[in-house]
Amino acid sequence: MTDYKKSGAAKTTVTINSSELGIRTGNVYEAVALIGKRSVQIGEELRQELHEKLEDFNVHTESLEEIFENKEQIELSRLYEALPKPTSLAIQEWLEGKIYFRNPSEPSKD
Repeated sequence: MTDYKKSGAAKTTVTINSSELGIRTGNVYEAVALIGKRSVQIGEELRQELHEKLEDFNVHTESLEEIFENKEQIELSRLYEALPKPTSLAIQEWLEGKIYFRNPSEPSKD
């Protein structure tokens, strides 16, 4: 999995020139669709990674009285909340040319 903690993606809203997004595809809408698909993939990766890490903290008890706060679990959740949003990560990957894509209707260049 990619280390999203070290990405250069913005954690807040940033204005991006839309024509800059469409350079690689020649179509801004196609670029936005590709970024959206990658964003969903990143979100799923992050969700799965978080659930795997939180699984270590699961305590299976019958009584609600036995549930207690786990500071490590809270810190882990805060760490994931502080990460850039999947859309920001996908946009950063797109601008850096890290997203591979191909149009199946076009002949391959091989």
